Amino acid sequence: MLFNQLDLRVGTIIDATPFTGGTIEAFVLQIDFGKEIGILKSVAQLTHSYEVRALFGKQIIAIVNIPPKQIGKTISQCLVLGAVGANKTVSLLTPDFEMPNGSRIA
Repeated sequence: MLFNQLDLRVGTIIDATPFTGGTIEAFVLQIDFGKEIGILKSVAQLTHSYEVRALFGKQIIAIVNIPPKQIGKTISQCLVLGAVGANKTVSLLTPDFEMPNGSRIA
């Protein structure tokens, strides 16, 4: 898939729970992308960088037009973007100021 084919959007994390039933340490995120896209689920390996309570209400950038992926018993519907550092730390990509959910990244 070429970069210009990716649909990158702003969303707000409305729920985050520890991922269970798999071999990876991750969170299951529920992300609100507004009326056009709705709420999507993502399994994100963020446990080395974030606590659950720090994720609630956080706006993030995600790819919303990738095929769903089965991860354990959970279907991940979008890919949350972040920069990966040493020791598996991840810094989520976020807008500098609050944007409407579903805003396109151009």
